[in-house]
Amino acid sequence: RYLRTLYLGLQSRWQAEHRRRHFYWRMMFESADISMLRLLEAFLKSAPQLVLQLSIMVQQNSIEPLQGLSASASLVSLAWMIASYQKVLRDSREDKMPMSYKGAVVQILWHLFTIAARAIAFALFASVFQLYFGIFIVTHWCIMTFWIIQGETDFCMSKWEEIIYNMVVGIIYIFCWFNVKEGRSRYRMCIYYIITLSENAALTILWFLYYDRKVTSDFNALILVCVVSSSFALGIFFMFIYYCLLHPNGPIFSHRSVGCIFRQEPPPVVPGSPVEAVTSPPRSLPRTTGGEREGAPGERDSCVPVFQVRPCAPPAPAARAPRTEGPVIRIDLPRKKYPAWDAHFIDRRLRKTILALEYASPTTPRLQYRTPGAPQEVLEYETTV
Repeated sequence: RYLRTLYLGLQSRWQAEHRRRHFYWRMMFESADISMLRLLEAFLKSAPQLVLQLSIMVQQNSIEPLQGLSASASLVSLAWMIASYQKVLRDSREDKMPMSYKGAVVQILWHLFTIAARAIAFALFASVFQLYFGIFIVTHWCIMTFWIIQGETDFCMSKWEEIIYNMVVGIIYIFCWFNVKEGRSRYRMCIYYIITLSENAALTILWFLYYDRKVTSDFNALILVCVVSSSFALGIFFMFIYYCLLHPNGPIFSHRSVGCIFRQEPPPVVPGSPVEAVTSPPRSLPRTTGGEREGAPGERDSCVPVFQVRPCAPPAPAARAPRTEGPVIRIDLPRKKYPAWDAHFIDRRLRKTILALEYASPTTPRLQYRTPGAPQEVLEYETTV
């Protein structure tokens, strides 16, 4: 995947002007996929390793240089992967405002301190209660997984793939917050951090009551408790800095942070039309400008789906006749009501088909989706392409 991304990046530089944009967006989609895989790998490998290393340090009451370096690298990689994925994801979607490098740095600090507090609390508790720590981790993972499933994410195209994806994301939720659903995330984030704060406090207090006084002195134990609390407080502080000053959509407490992204409803589908045609190229969606976002809070507090179809004046009935030139891909699936769905769906399910048609036809292929009101419609995850 890395070599593929480098190849597409070089092609975007070497190709003619009219082909550069095509290879550039293919490179960005590949980079987003790589970032997601790196994120999952980090939390499936580096996070448990970090807790194990910290637990050994607490039990031995000593830190060897190589051991401390390895634990620090694991911690930094976790925070780096979260911020890197968020930035690359925004850069690869034209319907999202890009994240600045200052915002990425602050987001790294946010996750660095919150994950550090979480990992140290885990290590302290695991150093005394090994069996109960395993029960706690499994219970927390199950609760977080069911919470994510209840949120009805739509990352995958089948029901069981979505459940497996939610189970993997539940592992991430053991250590830190990770937004996986479009729409309001403020309340979900507050609930998650209240639960995390309660768990960190309970785990640390239980360790402080039952730790081995012969191995760890009272002074060192008090320092560890202060490190957990201060690290979590610093993480929450940087989180507020990010959302108040450096979020791509503007300050969270701005006077413009009340309302909807788009005040108007999207134009209704003409009754009787068999399909909904998408005639715009899926990889050339115009990025929303700052002027278009006046009075818009962004995806955090919108009262409609974040990537709502941009409203426009309905054309005359005579102009609704479907185009006939060029190849047409008919999809037995209702279209999601945000522009990023086209790129997401094509990139994960129709990549080879769309690329073959782009090379074989002088015109951009069109997509046709089933209308939501069709009588033969079934559940979204049970449909086939």
